[in-house]
Amino acid sequence: MWYFNGQTIKHPKEIVIGGITYPRAIFRNSDTLTSLGIKPYSQTTPDSRYYHNGAFTLDESGDEVVGTYAGTAIDVDTLKYRMLGVINSRVASKQGEIDWYWARADKGGKAVPSEISDYATTIYSEQATKESEVAALSTLEEIMEYENRPHTEVRRTGVGDETTSSTRHINMCKHWTANPTDEVDEAFVSLTAD
Repeated sequence: MWYFNGQTIKHPKEIVIGGITYPRAIFRNSDTLTSLGIKPYSQTTPDSRYYHNGAFTLDESGDEVVGTYAGTAIDVDTLKYRMLGVINSRVASKQGEIDWYWARADKGGKAVPSEISDYATTIYSEQATKESEVAALSTLEEIMEYENRPHTEVRRTGVGDETTSSTRHINMCKHWTANPTDEVDEAFVSLTAD
């Protein structure tokens, strides 16, 4: 995007400056744009997961024009309510994947395997833990950390015993340690909170 004469230009277009009409192709030539006073434009907005857009300021002093929205923090209780919704949605999804075991058993079919029954119990146990953790959060910073917790993941590379590690930022509302026994990732070695 570009900025000229109080206007933001989102896409190259024909433009009239000083009575001269310039074709849209000038937007491919930064030297021509600079000579005409057309500057690159960027806009900064706060993270919409945690902030509403507040007051807007425009800095035209440099080689690039920067528009910035100040952030107005979303209420902590509102964020916690959303987090609980995410947790409940994950539980419903996970339980929905295995409900058929109980439906089959209710119709006189095979009994629910013990590992699936244990998995269902673990889902609800993790849900209760997460709900308690969310209830204990009292600041925006704590919420942001909970939804972006750094972890180190170690994975096998597939070459001998070699492994590689990387940092992952995990939303703890969506991260569950229990998985059905048929979900095995052979390359996975470990995942530890930093």
